[in-house]
Amino acid sequence: MTTTLRPVGPLQQAGDGTRSRAYEVCVNSRPVGGVRIATVRTADGAVGTISDLRVAEADRGRGRGTVAALAAEEVLRGWDCERIRVSVPAGAAPARRLAAALGYTESGHLLLKELDRADPGPPAPAGLEVRPMTAAEFAPWRSAAPGRRELLPDDPAAGGARVDIALRDGVPVGHLWTGWRDLPAGERVPYVWEVEVTATERGKGYGRALMRRAEAAVREAGGHRLALRVDPANAPARALYASLGYRPLSVDYEKRLY
Repeated sequence: MTTTLRPVGPLQQAGDGTRSRAYEVCVNSRPVGGVRIATVRTADGAVGTISDLRVAEADRGRGRGTVAALAAEEVLRGWDCERIRVSVPAGAAPARRLAAALGYTESGHLLLKELDRADPGPPAPAGLEVRPMTAAEFAPWRSAAPGRRELLPDDPAAGGARVDIALRDGVPVGHLWTGWRDLPAGERVPYVWEVEVTATERGKGYGRALMRRAEAAVREAGGHRLALRVDPANAPARALYASLGYRPLSVDYEKRLY
């Protein structure tokens, strides 16, 4: 039996050059599932994404998902993508095994916390001040990384973002960038884009204080969930987030096509 992809509807092309298209997964022209293929813009060029890959229960265990994923990779090669990213629910063991078998490597863990409105957390370390960046501080910080320039407008508040700076006795020791992000299931939630403490100042509770500030801001705005992404190789950060009550929601994988 032959497993193929059959387009569902026309190719969607956005003004920024990104593309997307839905496909049926077919076995001898019989639909048994579906997949969505798309591209996203990054500072390094177009990156392909494969999402919503599903196979009907009666057809699982026969390699249909593997063939469909490989066919999706061929589509993305034709769209001039050199890399692919996929996101898999943390508890979906078969999908995670498939990603590993196809040569994908873990690139990030998406974590989520349900916030307790009655939990203010411990006080910040003595001498630490966390406040919004001034315009004079924000401009050079935004320009220091391509990702910030792409995602943040000149006025972060215009896009619903907030950038805070942490100072110890008036000296910068870290920063916090929060905003919004769509979860894989489509829900839009408050999100920590960056939280960073100066290398020489780590281990003093500043990272925890910045995360508590992010959570407090969400509570103040009436929210009850906060998400973030962590590098799987960053053991100290993973330990911090686990101690704060963040739990894995999905695992991101990446693969080079060439």
